[in-house]
Amino acid sequence: MARKSSIDLLPAEIRDALHELLRDPAISQLEATQKVNALLEAEGHDERLSKSSVNRYSQRMDAIGEKMRQSRQIADQWIGKLGNQPQGQVGKLLNEFTRTMAFETALHMSEDDEPIPPKLLKELSLAIKHLEEASSVNEKREREIENRAREKALRDAAERVDSAAQERGLSADDAKFWREKVLMGM
Repeated sequence: MARKSSIDLLPAEIRDALHELLRDPAISQLEATQKVNALLEAEGHDERLSKSSVNRYSQRMDAIGEKMRQSRQIADQWIGKLGNQPQGQVGKLLNEFTRTMAFETALHMSEDDEPIPPKLLKELSLAIKHLEEASSVNEKREREIENRAREKALRDAAERVDSAAQERGLSADDAKFWREKVLMGM
């Protein structure tokens, strides 16, 4: 298993300070390294950061940030396209997006020579299980909403048939017959 980086081992408040320094375009990585080392010294910590560790960390954070920006951009485009679609469509898209990410993660990890950690496999399996359960609940809810809407439309049509039959002077039995024909779809 890979060793934690020197930056991952920093106290949280110093790591947060490093993040802030790295986000500031006016501060170079060398300056950020020097400032963090000064903080470590001031707080009595023995460890110090090297410029190369800060550079590797910064590159890793930049790569993660870029992937997140791309993911947000793709999600925004699809949600923008589906914005006027039923809410269920957006949920289906996000479920499929997450399912694809889980598959790609497992595929990427299986390409390495190291085995996939059992904990990660368990988490991926649980994520997929939860997605499937959520998908089933959403589909059931959509069917219930569609059924209620259909039943309401049929009841409204039956009432219109009833009032139309009265306007036309049909007998009560004829009106009942046509009303029941309309309601047979329920």
